[in-house]
Amino acid sequence: MKPSLQLKLTQHLALTPQLQLSIRLLQLSTLELEQELENYLRDNPLLERQEEYAQSGSLPGSDGRDEGADRETAEDHSEQPYADDDSWPVEEASYLASSGSFDDEDNDYQDVQAATISLREHLLWQLGLMNLSERDRALVRCLVDALDEDGYLTQSLEELAETMPAELAIEPEELQAALNHLQHFDPTGVGARSAQECLLLQLQVLPADRTRTLAMEIVSQFLELLASHDFVKLKKQTGCDDEALRAAHLLICSLNPRPGAQYAASDTRYVTPDVVVRKLRGQWSVSVNAEAFPRLRINSLYAHILSRQRGSGLAVHLQEARWLIRNVQQRFDTILRVAQAIVDRQRQFFDHGEVAMRPLVLREIADLLGLHESTISRVTTQKYMATPRGIFELKYFFGSHVGTEAGGACSATAIRALIKQMIGAEEPKKPLSDSQISEILGQQGIVVARRTIAKYREALSIPPVNLRKSI
Repeated sequence: MKPSLQLKLTQHLALTPQLQLSIRLLQLSTLELEQELENYLRDNPLLERQEEYAQSGSLPGSDGRDEGADRETAEDHSEQPYADDDSWPVEEASYLASSGSFDDEDNDYQDVQAATISLREHLLWQLGLMNLSERDRALVRCLVDALDEDGYLTQSLEELAETMPAELAIEPEELQAALNHLQHFDPTGVGARSAQECLLLQLQVLPADRTRTLAMEIVSQFLELLASHDFVKLKKQTGCDDEALRAAHLLICSLNPRPGAQYAASDTRYVTPDVVVRKLRGQWSVSVNAEAFPRLRINSLYAHILSRQRGSGLAVHLQEARWLIRNVQQRFDTILRVAQAIVDRQRQFFDHGEVAMRPLVLREIADLLGLHESTISRVTTQKYMATPRGIFELKYFFGSHVGTEAGGACSATAIRALIKQMIGAEEPKKPLSDSQISEILGQQGIVVARRTIAKYREALSIPPVNLRKSI
């Protein structure tokens, strides 16, 4: 076989740097996008934020003037061909002008961080007010350091005594005395070694009456029966009637089994919606949230220098800045298109709530917009819309479905809403079982198996029928 040369024509998809940038920006959340842009602003001298619009409260192109004429005027006076040419293209200005913005009364997304104090600091402050010896103070302080974030002492006093230096000769009895001091601190119940002890500590400080006496008896002896809602056995064991048991039950439920949780550091995450949904002239309309849209432009000074020094190393930065501005624009344009398509398909949800949610899959939106299904997946992940019914991730509007007797389909979200409605309206003394809920839905033409009902109920964090039964 002799070697030979052959020419072949083949087609393949090449991921250009601009396409790679577009895909990467599209899959980022708003917070991740902001962090990515900060990196570009730090590394690229030709890229800057358009701060004057943020300060003035207006958006580019929103004053109705001809932006092209403004550019020509700027070029005539400053002789800087790049001064405003890439700050915001005409289509970007009109896009922002049509996007709208939150009214002052609707803009509730500012981060508010309250000053907090830790449980340890709160307890040590109370310790400083007590008239104790230095040894007793040190022992109480050791117990405070041993508490978990809920305020419980998870180690036994014997184990704690063994961890102390041997030369101090600390006895468990001394630690018990220190624990007695700690258990009188605020919040009531702190320093407990079990949920049972925590509830008893809180009951002991309440005024003495028949209800408190019965509640203490239940907590100390029959807490497991109460947890399983076995009220028949509880009445038999305590000899009380329905009214007394109901009052004791309500009292126990009002207690706090996690007294230290209110001082725990909370990992609060704030969501900035990418789009806003409003009803205008009877139609649901989607607009980009101006607070989430980054305002970028080309630095006019460096662009002017570059225009006079051909071959400068800044040319690469200029091209990168142009790509970034266009891709940020394209990102929000794609999010807006997808969000509007979702709203058009889920109009009944916005009018009537979750019970009216219709089945929807990514393929349906992809075919409608002429986009790939993976693109829709990127757009709907970690992107949020603010609606009159709350803030939702775009992916929330997609989901599985079950069949109906009429041959149609019902969204799993709508079924969960129906289950929640039925359980919310059930008779507390005779709650609905999963089988009964399945039968009721079947009467409405929605065929759902009992095990599916159980799965949806658990997803809603609704306990089973035996735990929902009340006195």
